[in-house]
Amino acid sequence: MAKQNHSTKQTFIKGAMILLAAGIINRLLGFVPRIALPRIIGAEGVGLYQLSYPFLTVMLTIITGGIPLAVAKWIAEAESQGDSARVKYIFRTAMGLVAFLGIVMTGVMLLGAKWITTHVLPDARVYQTFLVMTPMLIIIGLSSVYRGYFQGKQNMIPTAVSQIVETVLRIIASLFFAYLFLPYGLEWAAAGAMLGAVIGEIGGLAVLLWKYYRDKVASKHTNAQLQPASSSSIPSKPVLRRLLSLSIPVTGSRLIGSFSYLLESILTARSLAAAGIATGIATAQYGALQGMIVPLLLLPTALTYSLAVSLVPSLSEAAARGDHSLIHKRLHQSMRLSLVSGAPFVVIMVLFAEPICRMLYNHADIAPMLQLIAPVGIFIYLQAPLQAALQALNKPGTALINTLIGAVVKLFLIAQLASDPAYGIYGALIAINVNIVLVTVLHAISVLRFIGFHMKLLDFVKVGAAMVMMGAAAQYTMNQQPLPAEWINLLLACAASAIIYLILMILMKIIDRHDMIRIPLFGKWFK
Repeated sequence: MAKQNHSTKQTFIKGAMILLAAGIINRLLGFVPRIALPRIIGAEGVGLYQLSYPFLTVMLTIITGGIPLAVAKWIAEAESQGDSARVKYIFRTAMGLVAFLGIVMTGVMLLGAKWITTHVLPDARVYQTFLVMTPMLIIIGLSSVYRGYFQGKQNMIPTAVSQIVETVLRIIASLFFAYLFLPYGLEWAAAGAMLGAVIGEIGGLAVLLWKYYRDKVASKHTNAQLQPASSSSIPSKPVLRRLLSLSIPVTGSRLIGSFSYLLESILTARSLAAAGIATGIATAQYGALQGMIVPLLLLPTALTYSLAVSLVPSLSEAAARGDHSLIHKRLHQSMRLSLVSGAPFVVIMVLFAEPICRMLYNHADIAPMLQLIAPVGIFIYLQAPLQAALQALNKPGTALINTLIGAVVKLFLIAQLASDPAYGIYGALIAINVNIVLVTVLHAISVLRFIGFHMKLLDFVKVGAAMVMMGAAAQYTMNQQPLPAEWINLLLACAASAIIYLILMILMKIIDRHDMIRIPLFGKWFK
């Protein structure tokens, strides 16, 4: 097993960079339907499509929750001890649990679809989309266990490949079926877009199944000493109990986030109605916020997600060995990279919100929303590594409490502000901003309390100064209008300011040659 493991296992940064490359490809590809879908089904159709997701997220959290994280964590520990039998037991137990929960929750959704869409969700036209999305519960549930298995082995390639396949299939199928079903009405067009998402998830799962069976065949050839009888000596009950002991607090934390997302969608629509906004307009405003603005803000999380996923097994191994210096080193690496990569996006979104929204979505009127939410992007990008650190250090309960506090504050503010005609949808935006900042600060305080880790203040000062300088360069380039087309000028302003930002980061010693070498494809230029 050891031989096979060394051939596929990646270092923390290499694993993160593999996921980053896939994440960037996915985020860029993901903008194809984000741009095209509003042009096919409009903001109101996007709203119907988006309104189903919060409920799906809650159900998926109940099914998967912290199970993939627990699988990744304990497979990493078992692999470091060479315990192949334990790896097999952890995987099989997790798969059985997820399959059982998936079947139960799918039944609940199918039987309760009419009641849920009429009484719980704020727009009854979401019924068709709701029915179409139900198969995703089992598909995503099974995929998450396979991803946890490969991440525990610190092999990020299967996860990366499956994500790309899922995205490509989803784009093609979503746009095709949305266009095909549009003559039957807006609600059927939204359901067609959701059918594309189901097809994408099936493709992603197929890739993981293929990679798993290839891994299994390879391990049989390289691990002749592994006997079938060895696994029977390990009882499955302690594995299930231990699996649940971490996954339940993590599931609780994520459930709070998922329920908060569901209640946010319901409360936003109800509050907008209380402010005198018609259901169709409220659905369109929610669709613009969640389907257009938030995805732009989350573009840099391709890196923060990849760092967080790689961080859990890496920190778990370091914690198991009691290597506190490595824990601090890994956390500093991930926090620094999250800050450095996210900052330029914040500058560009704040300065050029209107041309971005007009060119991408043909909706310049939603630009003020992007300008309002963009500055808190920095807190989103720092939140993922902090949360991953708390979970890897066996402190999921703390992450749960922090998330709960943020959720309560957010929902209270939505109810207060979005129902006020003076604020409307911007009241919901202010509430989301407060939630993001509050949860990130609470996570940072928790990590400081448990392991004494904190970011260097000078790093923030340097990055802040670089943001101001790159912003000035971007605005100057855009104002000159050197080329005839606006979109070319925008790209030129972004490229020029990004180069200046990168040079400043190197001069200020925030990033060095070793960081550049690790970048996929381009790294070889810096050797």
